[in-house]
Amino acid sequence: MAKRMVIGITGATGAAYGLCLLRELKKTKGWETHLVLTDAGALNVWHELKLKRKDVEKLAHRAYHPKDVGAAIASGSCLTEGMIIAPCSMKTLAAVAHAHADDLVSRAADVVLKERRRLVLLPRETPLNLAHIRNMAAVTEMGAIVFPPLPAFYAKPKSLEEMVAHSVARVLDLFGIHSPKLARWQGLDGG
Repeated sequence: MAKRMVIGITGATGAAYGLCLLRELKKTKGWETHLVLTDAGALNVWHELKLKRKDVEKLAHRAYHPKDVGAAIASGSCLTEGMIIAPCSMKTLAAVAHAHADDLVSRAADVVLKERRRLVLLPRETPLNLAHIRNMAAVTEMGAIVFPPLPAFYAKPKSLEEMVAHSVARVLDLFGIHSPKLARWQGLDGG
């Protein structure tokens, strides 16, 4: 049986992160993706990448409507390796931090946390206010990983796509999916 990864794409800027994750996992043998693209996420995908909802959903093995709280991934009995929310809006972060599971993204994240599986959030907002910081602390205390997708300049990226790919490869590292193409820090002496 393939390992399942839940991917949430919400209404923050940075839709490219979610799409890059879907593309990388599609190429990774033994993994399947279960996508929830929120309505605000679909708007951002269109605005930033000129892709329609159906174009994004085709990249996943299975796609769910964001209000389908009866979906398989809304239950802990659905076995997954975890969930990545990329990008993660501050609204979604707040919902996860306060177990306000009123849509499928926040419900699936709540399930991942209660089942003690890995949850990785890529928040996209700047500057941060105190509520954002407290919500990040709350989800971290619950076991989630807050992973702001910041560029690694030591990798010497030549394009926006390379910067996105580097962050995505680092996120996938957290699930034991290691890319040989990832530029890893070798120390100042290179070894």
